[in-house]
Amino acid sequence: MNQDNSIKKDYIWNTIGSAVYALSAVILAFLAMHYAGPDEGGIFGFGFSTFGQQMFIIAYFGIRPFHITDAKHEYAYEDYRKLRVLTAGTAVAAAALYLLLMMALGHYNAHKASVIFALALYKIADGIADLYESECQREGKLYLGGQELTVRTILAVAVFALVLVTTGSLLPAAGAAVIVHAAVILFFRAYVTKNVALRDEGEGVNANAGSAMLLTPKAKALFMSTVLLFLSVFVDFYIFSASKYAIDLHLTDADSGIFNILFMPTSVIYLVANFIIRPYMTRLAEIYENADFPRYQKIIRILAVYIVILSALAIGGTLIVGRWVLVLFEGILGEQYYGELIRHHWDFVLIIAGGCCYAMTNLFYYILIIMRQQKMIFFNYVLMAVVAYIITKRAVTGFGMEGAATAYPLYMLLTMLVFISTYHKELRKEKERRAEETQSYGGFPKR
Repeated sequence: MNQDNSIKKDYIWNTIGSAVYALSAVILAFLAMHYAGPDEGGIFGFGFSTFGQQMFIIAYFGIRPFHITDAKHEYAYEDYRKLRVLTAGTAVAAAALYLLLMMALGHYNAHKASVIFALALYKIADGIADLYESECQREGKLYLGGQELTVRTILAVAVFALVLVTTGSLLPAAGAAVIVHAAVILFFRAYVTKNVALRDEGEGVNANAGSAMLLTPKAKALFMSTVLLFLSVFVDFYIFSASKYAIDLHLTDADSGIFNILFMPTSVIYLVANFIIRPYMTRLAEIYENADFPRYQKIIRILAVYIVILSALAIGGTLIVGRWVLVLFEGILGEQYYGELIRHHWDFVLIIAGGCCYAMTNLFYYILIIMRQQKMIFFNYVLMAVVAYIITKRAVTGFGMEGAATAYPLYMLLTMLVFISTYHKELRKEKERRAEETQSYGGFPKR
């Protein structure tokens, strides 16, 4: 398969997989609220989108951008696998300990804790599957990951819906979806092992000789190389959700529920932007390694233009048809929501604008990872987390939900500008460094 056809196939399946995955979160949320009722729907929303996502972040550990841009194969597949086993196990333990603590303190009953734990396992499974999807992309077969994501998501949503409609209960529905998730991942693991040339070089070859939870020296080095990415992603999730946390602390549960509904499309924008960005990351890493800076900057500009076009379509579409979308949401949710969403149309537009800024920030997050600027990424996120906390607290306590909707695009715009500025500064430094190397080695770049 030539490179153009391979990229086309990667794009098609990555687009399908990302679209299905993005839509699944919305479908599952509406199914839970409609068939299980508002209280159970609230449990689902927290367990899936908030707590479950936090557990996913622990399992995911921010490794994928590092993995797919490891063009020189500095680390073997087995090193990535060993680390992912540890992070996924840690996520399961963290979820169990947190929920047991909440039960001991009397905040959760056994039913709520069980549902949330099942939803956390669902999200942790996403983190496990990401290992195989990442290796497929590094080996030039991203389309395999897109196919697996599509099949796994469709089957899980179908089984969740069937069990939920039949029983009217979240717990068996979530449990059944987890089982489907696990079955597809196991099948895909076997398929990848058979069809993708896994590179088990170095210390990873003998990794199975010891305990699955013990890291080899190479895997420990990988941990040290990615721990800042994990912390960055963890803090990034707070920045993404800062307005929701502020509403949860200072407004009512009803306000929180409405804001979460308005917030849903931002995740879709983020995922669509990702399927535009990700297929180029491995190639960009190779171009950067070869110091072909004009081509490197050209591709980044093209990707940025794509995201600007996506943002214009999203914001323009929200301005034009956003009211009808909110009316449709009200119809799906039921009579008790009639008129509750439509009055927040302008807030909806502002939230979408914030989501577009977040999508652009994500592009430069990936670019800075290619440039191995983990420390700067972490510094930027910590700085902006503090800014987001201050802005959202004052906005929400002073102006309620409208304040939260206004604060979100404001601190997202600031975050985007900080990341773009960092990219330009670090690229200028890298150009100067490589120019000095070329001069030092008689006009030839050091290899």
